[in-house]
Parts: sequence; C-alpha cells; structure tokens
Amino acid sequence: MTTATASTLADLSGTYVLDPAHTRIGFVARHAMVTKVRGQFTDFEGSAVVDADDFTASTVRVTIQAASIDTRNEQRDGHLRSNDFLAPDDYPQITFASTAVAQTGPTSFEVTGDLTIKGVTNAVTVPFEFEGAATDPFGNQRVGFEGAVVINRKDYGVSWNAALETGGVLVSEKITLEFEISAIKSA
Repeated sequence: MTTATASTLADLSGTYVLDPAHTRIGFVARHAMVTKVRGQFTDFEGSAVVDADDFTASTVRVTIQAASIDTRNEQRDGHLRSNDFLAPDDYPQITFASTAVAQTGPTSFEVTGDLTIKGVTNAVTVPFEFEGAATDPFGNQRVGFEGAVVINRKDYGVSWNAALETGGVLVSEKITLEFEISAIKSA
C-alpha cells in the first residue's frame, strides 16, 4: 500500500465494500483473569460511502452473522453461540451503522455509530487509522484502515460468567473489538 498523504485522502471519495478475504473483524477477552482469548467473525458484509471533501458526510454500515464467531476452539465457540452469550438463533446479526465520521488527524478518523448486539443498541466511537490506498493486481482500488474500541459486554445483555475459586471471574466484562479493514472501491 502507499503511504497515506493528503493527496491520497483527497482521492478517497466513493463507495466501498469490505473485502471479507482480507478483512478481520475480531475481539479480545480476558480469560480466567490471567490470559487473553482472541477470536473473530468469519461471515460479514459492510460498505462505506466516503466524501473526501467533507468526511462528516461519510457513512459506514456493517452486518456480522453472530453464529460465525470463531475462537479456534469448537467447545468454546458452541458456548459463545448459546443463550449465555450471543444467542444467534434469536439475534442472528450484529450490526453497526454510523451516525458521525470525523477526521481527527492527518490520517486518523473517529467513526461513531450504533452498535447492536443481542437486540441492544448503544453508541460507540471507534478510532481508525488510514493505512493507505493501492490498486491491486486485478485493477481493484483498495483502502486499508485499522481500529479498535473497548466495550462492556454487559451493556449488550451478554452477562454470563463464572466465579473463580481464587477470586475474580472466568470472562472479562470488557471486550476489545478489533478492525483490520480492506475495502474495494465499487463506485
């Protein structure tokens, strides 16, 4: 990818779709108070309309299939798909719809929007860093962004836990959502 510059940002206007083969939507949670468990969602789609003349007029939408959660452990994934956690039979999708986009630095942005998990919607602001733009070998115009935000899973009705004999709990309330975005310009 090219280095992000003012001229690169000026060329961003357009409609983009997430490239699921090169995008990671993941999360990190503390487990047993001593380690971290990482996972991701493997089935999602998203789009953005970018107005480089007025970034505040830009929009972002993402839909994640909750059942696509993957932590590389079948037993844990089964538990995360149960009513104790994401309950995808009742709440099949996790969604995000932006309500505001702001440029906060030469290559940094904040995307604020409504995050819905298990039918509960809360506003979140995700800081993103523009990683660059490039034309791939197939002629696609690509952009890259990375960002992360910490949420409290209890704010979304995901409250199951187990007490540990040594004190503390099995699963942290705070979850870091991670976004490694590769998007292709479609218009």
